[in-house]
Amino acid sequence: MWDPQKYLSFSDHRDRPAHDLVARIGAKTARRAVDLGCGAGNLTPLLSARWPEAAIEAIDASPEMVRAARDRGIPASLADVRDWKPQPDTDVVLCNAVLQWVPEHVDLLRSWLPQLPAGAWFAFQVPGNFESPSHVVIRELASAPRWRDRVSGVLRADAVRTPLGYADALADLGAEVDAWETTYLHALHGENPVLEWVTGTALRPVRAVLDDADWQRFRAELAPRLAEAYPPREDGVTWFPFRRVFVVAHRR
Repeated sequence: MWDPQKYLSFSDHRDRPAHDLVARIGAKTARRAVDLGCGAGNLTPLLSARWPEAAIEAIDASPEMVRAARDRGIPASLADVRDWKPQPDTDVVLCNAVLQWVPEHVDLLRSWLPQLPAGAWFAFQVPGNFESPSHVVIRELASAPRWRDRVSGVLRADAVRTPLGYADALADLGAEVDAWETTYLHALHGENPVLEWVTGTALRPVRAVLDDADWQRFRAELAPRLAEAYPPREDGVTWFPFRRVFVVAHRR
């Protein structure tokens, strides 16, 4: 279950990669622009602003996120990205921080790209921070005797490739590929900010399998471990490095 309010509490930081990604899409015009995995719809306006003539399509698999997007006036549809098929007029696709949740996403990319019309653009970014302390600490706690029978098997596996890995896969389809990685250094504020960050993303599967009391216990055990890995400065800022992988594929 996604919590739109929790996810959007760091929207300034989470949205920045999408702006950087859209800036690398070279489409001058678009008949249809798709926000694939639109979440709460906070990034969909990037598409309508950049391509005002385009029909906007937005889908997400979370009922909570779709409701939040619709509350924003985004005509979002409830659907799993695995079931999505490009319409014949799809000229631009934005897929922001979605495909890391889909282990077979490279196979989906190999299916989607040939279905796009000539000249179409497919742009996506995925977190590349699976080996960062935030994920390592979560996995370590989940594997502890107290939690491993209920939690360790539900965490996301690392399905994210390097920029080179994605470039090779998509170039094999005849696409022109622009792939790179960036490590953002987010300045977080407040008490246990990294815990609050991962609560909205990496910890979702954990929350789904624990009752309220155990969820609070898990968070309470995780908080000091994350605080040790990401100590706050005296001025209250907590630095949170976050690596992301970007790919823009242009179908010739």
